[in-house]
Amino acid sequence: MDLSDRIETGMQTAIRYATANGCPQKLASALRYAVFPGGARIRPRLCLAVALACGDRDPRVATASATAIELLHCASLVHDDLPCFDNAATRRGKPTVHAEYGDEIALLVGDGLIVAAFETIARETLHAPQLTARLISTVANAVGSPYGLVAGQAWESEPKINITAYHRAKTASLFTGAVSTGALSSDGNPLEWYGLADSLGAAYQVADDLYDAMDETGSMGKPAGQDALNGRPNLVAELGVEGALKQLLALVDEAAGNVPDCEGAEMLRAMIHKEAKRLMPAKLAASAA
Repeated sequence: MDLSDRIETGMQTAIRYATANGCPQKLASALRYAVFPGGARIRPRLCLAVALACGDRDPRVATASATAIELLHCASLVHDDLPCFDNAATRRGKPTVHAEYGDEIALLVGDGLIVAAFETIARETLHAPQLTARLISTVANAVGSPYGLVAGQAWESEPKINITAYHRAKTASLFTGAVSTGALSSDGNPLEWYGLADSLGAAYQVADDLYDAMDETGSMGKPAGQDALNGRPNLVAELGVEGALKQLLALVDEAAGNVPDCEGAEMLRAMIHKEAKRLMPAKLAASAA
């Protein structure tokens, strides 16, 4: 089973549990709407790629970790799109959850996906209880406070944004969770993978800023122009398009260089370079080739 099949099977299983008999119909529909069809699934792909590079010693645990990471990412998008934050009308080429189902259901969908993520880890690691607490703690650190997604969202409410802390919490934290859980699932040392996570998280943030500034939606999934509309920091405004693209390419090279020695190191380095074009706006991909 390839990475995409493992991810989609994991997501289908998680949503099947979350929408089982007894779930309110509108909530069940909205949960599925928020998750399918998915975007690029970058974070769970990274999680499984790290697990494979470390030997994929427990595919069930790795798939559960990847599923949890993606469920939390989807939850963050639902909440991020709400009127109290970005008030986005579209996501992944269709109306956002709150636009389709209302603010109340959207809030509950985000909450439900968060719970489903942790339930997935608990359920799918019953055969490996020695990993359960470590995985839950790792994922919680990636999405909570003081350094995870919650903190990243909160920086937007501060009178002055610490750009480094903001980007690390809003973007890099879930990449750290992805590589760490992937390593843990295959008896790897998550600390050895933090450099890769930081580089990829930074690269993704630059790509996100490029898409936004160049008026492209692309693989980022959100409508363009949100940063300027909501007064968010954007690296393109600071570095220009050419400077931001140069930084993106340097960060991709840095990420590949930060892959630690392991069974599948060369495979993962090749995958990082191959996937790099997916991070680039179409207008720039050709010139960067």
